Amino acid sequence: MVAMTARLPRRGRGFWYSVAIDVLWPLVVLFVRVRMAGGANIPRRGAVLLASNHLSFADPVTLTAFALASGRVPRYLAKASLWKAPVIGWVMASGRHIPVDRGGVRGGQALGPARSSLEEGECVIVYPEGTFSTDPDGWPMRGRNGVARLALETRTPVVPVAQWGTRELLPPGRFVPRPWTKVHVVAGAPVDLSDLYGLDLTRQVLDVATARVMAALTALLEDVRGVPHPGNR
Repeated sequence: MVAMTARLPRRGRGFWYSVAIDVLWPLVVLFVRVRMAGGANIPRRGAVLLASNHLSFADPVTLTAFALASGRVPRYLAKASLWKAPVIGWVMASGRHIPVDRGGVRGGQALGPARSSLEEGECVIVYPEGTFSTDPDGWPMRGRNGVARLALETRTPVVPVAQWGTRELLPPGRFVPRPWTKVHVVAGAPVDLSDLYGLDLTRQVLDVATARVMAALTALLEDVRGVPHPGNR
């Protein structure tokens, strides 16, 4: 288990990102029943991609808490409009997060800064689905190929992270979290993509890598929930 009382890394957080963490951390500890596991699967040094499912606006808060408790300061790929928002924009810039322009092909431009972050040995968080899951039961949808391209181009390990309970903590359309909600955050072993290194990054190769990441993520969520994915019955 990852301890919520663990000493948090401070170096590299930036001023406003650090302020946001210091404000939200006590609230998470006091008012959310977070259960964390698998932190040992996240390397303490060097580049790593954390690939997580996405259910709620609460996801970045609990996932950041998990990464910090595991000894890493996370950088997010996030929609570019957040950089223009009051206060939030300061946090995004301070934390050296990576803006994604969702306007058509320009979204691919985010991969350049993401590669740079990985080359600097950062922990980068990606939501492979690209948006909240629309599955009525909260299962992951089909992933996009961005995380696969980053992983194969840079040979960076991909650690799947399953979250469950965040949709209940902060349901869509609600702005005030429900206190005492139980949230699980669990990291699995890195996804083995080594046999794909050095291959031409065709659509087929990227699809195979993405499918492996999403399969690992779904299997983790099955364990957390204690029920099989409907497609596996």
